[in-house]
Amino acid sequence: VQLVESGGGLVQAGGSLRLSCAASGSTFSINFMGWYRQAPGKQRELVAHITRAGDSPNYADSVKGRFTISRDNAKNMMYLQMNNLKPEDTAVYYCNAITNFGVYFWGQGTQVTVSS
Repeated sequence: VQLVESGGGLVQAGGSLRLSCAASGSTFSINFMGWYRQAPGKQRELVAHITRAGDSPNYADSVKGRFTISRDNAKNMMYLQMNNLKPEDTAVYYCNAITNFGVYFWGQGTQVTVSS
């Protein structure tokens, strides 16, 4: 499985960005997908994840009500709509996929920078 993120960039506080993750390869084996982020000097943390069916998404408390995760299995895509961005959302955002066999795959990351 290969994962490629896009959509990061520089935005002012209060603005919005939409991240995309394109999956290729053995996509039929993907079960859960999610977004993680890592800020400088901090550990990578889970932002949101979603099942293959697209139901019951889970979010970190820090992004609830502001971020929305979704996926389109027919297009092998996953998205993260980020609204009302805050400077503390600044990080490298990573796409993650977990297969039915419990194998983790990661994208290369996309930088999100929120200016105050």
